[in-house]
Amino acid sequence: MASSKHILSLHDSHTRRKREFIPLDPTNVRVYYCGPTVYDDVHIGNLRAMLSADILVRLLRTLYPKVVFVRNITDVDDKITARARANGEDIATLTTRTALDFHKDVAEIGILPPDIEPRATHHITDMLDMIARLIATGHAYEAEGHVLFSVREFSSYGQLSGRSLDDLVAGARVEVAPYKRDPGDFVLWKPSTPDQPGWDSPYGRGRPGWHIECSAMSHRYLGESFDIHGGGDDLLFPHHENERAQSLCCYPGSKFANYWLHNAMLLSNGEKMSKSLGNFFTIRQVIARAPAEALRLLFLGAHYRSVLDFTWEKLEDAKRTLDRFYRALERTPPQPDATTVPDAVLEALCDDLNTPLAIAALHPLADAAMQGDVAAASALQASGGLLGIFTQSPDAWFRAGADETAIEKLIQDRLTARKSRDFARADAIRNELSEQGIILEDGPQGTIWRRA
Repeated sequence: MASSKHILSLHDSHTRRKREFIPLDPTNVRVYYCGPTVYDDVHIGNLRAMLSADILVRLLRTLYPKVVFVRNITDVDDKITARARANGEDIATLTTRTALDFHKDVAEIGILPPDIEPRATHHITDMLDMIARLIATGHAYEAEGHVLFSVREFSSYGQLSGRSLDDLVAGARVEVAPYKRDPGDFVLWKPSTPDQPGWDSPYGRGRPGWHIECSAMSHRYLGESFDIHGGGDDLLFPHHENERAQSLCCYPGSKFANYWLHNAMLLSNGEKMSKSLGNFFTIRQVIARAPAEALRLLFLGAHYRSVLDFTWEKLEDAKRTLDRFYRALERTPPQPDATTVPDAVLEALCDDLNTPLAIAALHPLADAAMQGDVAAASALQASGGLLGIFTQSPDAWFRAGADETAIEKLIQDRLTARKSRDFARADAIRNELSEQGIILEDGPQGTIWRRA
């Protein structure tokens, strides 16, 4: 556990200012983040919220004895239904497959699994209980098989996103439907056709609206009030605004989320990611071209609340930075089980998760480690543990992605050529490997190799 001198401050989207983090219960910090809708591979834009949550939870666990992190899976959604139909597969097969792929992808980036990962389809009863409460208190109404939340019945609607109700309704792409009392009213429950997923309810066979899912799951596992709710800033309205409204109306006197964290969007080559522009990449596509740890460092190199522009050049820069850090750890191995994170790194992260400043604090440690400072190497390794980097040995890092069998054969061919005094052939093999980014180092114990 970190020293109590480290005071965590977070930018709260609701108050639009940085606030000292004071948990509702210091012995049990509770965090909820919106997870994926599982119908396709995760793209790198989705990754940003997942990684922001990962850094937050890692830091909280150094500061507090217990942290419960909940990140849901949305496995009932009209996009899922449409994709399953297009693929000619049933919904359960699609959601199971894409959820497994999601878990593999985020694990590659070093994102730790949540403590609890509820699925929407497992919590329909919880959603129906909340809907019944909202109807009973006059905050929701039935209309033509639908149940809708009445935004005019919640006086602070719009406070989270900081806009008036009229502005929100005017600027939003709301569904125009004759059964709505107000254009801004949003669906809690909607009817299902025979070919759509559905559950029996007092309002007929149907399925939940998106917003009620997260309210029900966060309440189920974290209670009426919990510490932090987070996600991408694209969720601020309508999703998080609607979550807050229905949860506070369902449980009067509660806080729902005491702090709201939102990360900024990701650009790709200066533009919003779009398949039509050819700048849309899945996590799997990116890590096929570079180490996953390099993608993680690229993301950590920008503050979570600033817009991040992904380019292949920045990914290469991140790879080179990691090469430098790993060379320092190779030159001076850290103490086993190094866990003491230096104050400079902790202070940076406690200042609203300032990962760029934390990474800047690693460079002088690497400089000292290159000069043989074991304490600096140990501090560097411990900092990496908190940031989710340096997860490999230097040897594994510098050999990653190489065809070891082919390289070892060429090294053996070079040795044979040298013994035969065919130095031209030996030099040609060294040059061939150098062009592949492989450096040979001859020593008393033989020849070793690593990536440049």
